[in-house]
Amino acid sequence: MSTISLRLPESLHKAVRELARREHVSINQFITLALAEKIAALTTADYLAERARRGDRGRFERALAKVADAPPADYDRLPE
Repeated sequence: MSTISLRLPESLHKAVRELARREHVSINQFITLALAEKIAALTTADYLAERARRGDRGRFERALAKVADAPPADYDRLPE
């Protein structure tokens, strides 16, 4: 495990202290989880962008054409 020294503005320190207290975790754990969430969001966005670049509209439409033209089941309908 690594250790870093982090300088925070007092307002951020106060906010993270309060949020960590409310979540019943240490400030260290709260910041670690927040950082992990941000990294996951950014890497997911990169992954999806790469997948989109590899997409082929023609192949998608051919696959979609194979799906039966039937109304959705009642439980799968969007509310009107």
